[in-house]
Amino acid sequence: MKVMGEGETIERAGFLILLGMVTVALFYIVLPFAGSLLWATLAAIMFQPLFQRILRRRPGRPNEAAIGTLLIITFAVILPAVVVGSAVVEEAAGILLAFQEGRIDLAGWFRQLHDILPANVRTAIDDAGWGDFASARARVEEFVSQSAGMIAQQAVAFGGGAFGAVLSFGVWLYVTYFLLRDGSRIGPAVLAGLPVERGIAQRLAEKFIAIVRATIKGSFVVGLVQGALGAITFWIAGLPSVALFGVLMAIFSFLPAIGPALVWVPAAIWLLATGAIWEGLVVIFSGVAVIGLADNLLRPMLVGRDTGIPDWIILVTTLGGIALLGLSGIVLGPLVAGLFLAGWSIVHEQREAEAELVHPA
Repeated sequence: MKVMGEGETIERAGFLILLGMVTVALFYIVLPFAGSLLWATLAAIMFQPLFQRILRRRPGRPNEAAIGTLLIITFAVILPAVVVGSAVVEEAAGILLAFQEGRIDLAGWFRQLHDILPANVRTAIDDAGWGDFASARARVEEFVSQSAGMIAQQAVAFGGGAFGAVLSFGVWLYVTYFLLRDGSRIGPAVLAGLPVERGIAQRLAEKFIAIVRATIKGSFVVGLVQGALGAITFWIAGLPSVALFGVLMAIFSFLPAIGPALVWVPAAIWLLATGAIWEGLVVIFSGVAVIGLADNLLRPMLVGRDTGIPDWIILVTTLGGIALLGLSGIVLGPLVAGLFLAGWSIVHEQREAEAELVHPA
């Protein structure tokens, strides 16, 4: 075995330092488009089977297969999302206008809800300064103004509003095309370059792909089902803007167990407070027995089984990921948790194998 001299050691250390500096510099250069690159990678992983299926029908034409896959993504995912989003924005604008014009009597609803509460609960609310509508409204307005300020700062930092959105979408589309076309070569090259034992790198890569596919596929299906069930429930109960609340429930469904309840519980309370007793009971029954049951049945089948991550860890890591990274945290939170569990599982297996060699049975 060749022993490196002092000069070779210095040169190797210098090369590693240079490589580290270049890597950090590249990270900061692509940071403005980190979200686009992340979602391009996730889309390429999710739709790689579709790309391979098209490629088998058009052998030797990877460019056409990648373009065909992007067209399917556009018409099956992006355009429906834009249509639904436009409808939701329209309904949200209508509700906001109704508040501004006074067609929605918040003060009356507040008094009705306050009066039906038990005496000890009303006393506690009054002592906390939430007992009269004016003070509660002032606190809510303060919270909304602070939130609006934060949202405005994020919008400015995003990169120029509509232009930044179009540019990010263009980067996503461009990178997704090449990852779909060249993913079968890029993946093995990345694994070969990792400073990790090949077998361990392969297991972590398989875990990475399984978690990404299970999290996105499972969360998407659960969100669609719970959003549709919520919209139907609200329509039966006679609530307005069912599309808006259905989409909100689909979005909140990314939070296991508690997400949909953030929408249907306030709706049920409002119905009961305004005297719509049977409608409120319908919403409660549907929220617990129908919407909640869909979550309990579908999520373990689509997410927990393929990822091997307990539901409580998925909940905590999803919340933490959203708080830290925004929308991308929905996937990155459980992904980090899955790689963490997989890594320590590999360490445990290696220790057991070493102990078996030292102390054979």
